[in-house]
Amino acid sequence: MRGRLFSSICLLTLCAMVGGSSSFGEDWSIENARGNQEIAKWRRMTEDELRAVVPERAPVIKERIETELRTASGIVDGSGHHIFGVVIITAGYEAEGKYTHFFKTQVPIRVGDLDLSPGEYVFGYQRLAVDALRVVFYRATDGGQVGAVRATVENRRGAIYSFYIEPPTGGRGKIKIGRFGFDYSLAD
Repeated sequence: MRGRLFSSICLLTLCAMVGGSSSFGEDWSIENARGNQEIAKWRRMTEDELRAVVPERAPVIKERIETELRTASGIVDGSGHHIFGVVIITAGYEAEGKYTHFFKTQVPIRVGDLDLSPGEYVFGYQRLAVDALRVVFYRATDGGQVGAVRATVENRRGAIYSFYIEPPTGGRGKIKIGRFGFDYSLAD
């Protein structure tokens, strides 16, 4: 009994010493304050996380267009910042044929040659060739065109999703629309 009591007291003392040490906390805070997004590892969002952030009706200009949650894909970092996209159902709306997806980022990213600041966007695409799409991004708030990127056929085997965002590796990843994909990178 005495041995257990002594072990428990030693363990509590050790925990208090480690917990009270400020060097770990300060180092961690300094790294996070630098905005180093490699430290805050990105991962796929769970279904529950997507359900919590994807709107049932996406705000697109003056309309609120229904989203198709089962098509949603997103990533989240260790700080809770997320990037996600979802197919929108535009039939019967003014946006019909122009937009296909609602996209939101809470961190600045570069998509192809486009710099996207944190915010809400919509995009649509047109086929350029058998192996390429032109994906055009617009601001969701006013419909202003941001720019376009080229998506090419992905020759990998495996599942094909209507929309998918890969978590970045080394600050870079892919966004896929069916069999087509384009690069993105986390902005510095």
